[in-house]
Amino acid sequence: MGWVAAKTEQARLQFWLMPLMHSEELAVQEAALPLFDQFTDSRTVDVARLHRDVISRFQRFPHRNASLGRVSSAAELAFLQAPGSRF
Repeated sequence: MGWVAAKTEQARLQFWLMPLMHSEELAVQEAALPLFDQFTDSRTVDVARLHRDVISRFQRFPHRNASLGRVSSAAELAFLQAPGSRF
């Protein structure tokens, strides 16, 4: 397989894995990490881990709260004020 074909395949696989990264279910996040590790690049794996860490900490993505009509906890509000808390 040529370089271009390999990069195209990697991009296609990454696209199909994105819904897993955006799940608010910790079990889905945990199951997805080995797939990201196998089928994507290290930068994408790092971002997937950050998503998993947020779900592990809050059981949801705090930056979605306002849009979904959810009340944010004090810890979530503090997190959202921290540099690098948004994806």
